[in-house]
Amino acid sequence: MQKIYSGNQVKHLDQVFMDKSGMTSLELMEKAAIEFVTWFSGENFEKDLRILIAVGTGNNGGDGFAIARLLSEINYSITVVEMYDSHESLSLEGSQNKELLPLRIPFFCWDQFDVNSADILIDCYLGVGLKGPLREEAVAKITWINQFQGKVISVDLPSGLPSEGGEFVAAVHADVTVTFQFPKLSLLVPENAMFSGALVVLPIGITVKNSKQLLTNRYYLQAQDLKPLHQIFNRFSFKGDFGKVLLIGGSYGKMGAIQLSCKSALRTGAGLVTCFVDEIGMPILQTAIPEVMCIAIAKVDLSGFDSIGIGPGWGITNRKSLFIHILENYRKPIVIDADGINLLAENPELIRLIPKNSILTPHIGEFQRLVGPSKDYFDRIEKAKSFAVENELLIVLKGANSMIALPDGCQIFNSSGTQYMGTAGSGDVLTGMITAYLAMGYTPENAALCGVFHHGLAGEIAGKSKRRGLIASDIIEAIPITYLELGIS
Repeated sequence: MQKIYSGNQVKHLDQVFMDKSGMTSLELMEKAAIEFVTWFSGENFEKDLRILIAVGTGNNGGDGFAIARLLSEINYSITVVEMYDSHESLSLEGSQNKELLPLRIPFFCWDQFDVNSADILIDCYLGVGLKGPLREEAVAKITWINQFQGKVISVDLPSGLPSEGGEFVAAVHADVTVTFQFPKLSLLVPENAMFSGALVVLPIGITVKNSKQLLTNRYYLQAQDLKPLHQIFNRFSFKGDFGKVLLIGGSYGKMGAIQLSCKSALRTGAGLVTCFVDEIGMPILQTAIPEVMCIAIAKVDLSGFDSIGIGPGWGITNRKSLFIHILENYRKPIVIDADGINLLAENPELIRLIPKNSILTPHIGEFQRLVGPSKDYFDRIEKAKSFAVENELLIVLKGANSMIALPDGCQIFNSSGTQYMGTAGSGDVLTGMITAYLAMGYTPENAALCGVFHHGLAGEIAGKSKRRGLIASDIIEAIPITYLELGIS
């Protein structure tokens, strides 16, 4: 998995990599520019589009000059806008890359140019090296960029956005942020979505091992990480090998939630799925999903199940005694979602009964009820980390770039998903998926990671055709396709 570094660590890593590889800063800048242009041209931007590149004085501006040259070489119409007053203020690499620009590329000063005289604006003003509060002139320049009405692509970071988070005065509103090698934490924060837009992480070959100054406990989960996490099954595998799942939930008016969990567990690959529901829900489940078995007895025998998921649509009224029975009599890791989490919030003394390495999957509201309010996302993920470590549990904090907090203090941010997954029942689908992976013999960590990534990828696949009309059932139907896309048998 790709590590997530702070801004200072990224700069240190760049320098160590250059020292060890013999590559110069100018050569590394060229490599980043080549990767950007390869991505840009692969996105099928038409050659007749007018492209504005806003460049600053630092290395982000150097990237902009190199990108301008390379795009011009493949016949894009480029205009460079200087976001500075003096050429002497350019970094060495910025100055060198500016000298390499062909004469056909026009230059303008930002305050003497109509920002809306182009179709695409590439923001190379301020990057990861930003320190301290913005000066007034920088705020004015960012305000100028934000007047642009076309598509904005920020390179490295949207100008003005701190790489580690914290308060800031102004930032570019990018439609897409293209960053290199390492995702920056501020690009994974929901509160910054209006600035960062879609995130693209391009590899530029930076690898440095055993650097003591590069310690991090944050990672970025990507498609290439998934295959090694999966169990391998052969042609002699039978339904018992694929696991026996028990899902507990549903109530009057909310049987759909547990139905979604059951069906997603089956589509994920669970061999046998049993649903524990109130008696009123049995005919609903038996009719809707004939592959699911149902029970509705007061005290279910838990010994025959490889995993348990509890909470979707369950309600909290008259559920405590059964919840305690499960927590006291099933010692393998379980998945707790929705009303299971709400019961824990109302009865925090039950947290100590949860089997170690169990997986809790709250959305932000449920997490707040469980641990209390957070002042912002950075505070929230620190609280998730503390809760996971102190209670030896895994926390899947759902949302864009869902974050998995592990009992050892590591935090893993997911890269898959789409805004169209913000729909009723999406979380219930995830519960069934993670519970299925546990039943198939995955470790709790791998079950959570595979569940979260495949869930997001299924949403992406379904979202391509359904767009805003995507519903949770569409995600379920796309789960099998995720295995094909990732090359997993």
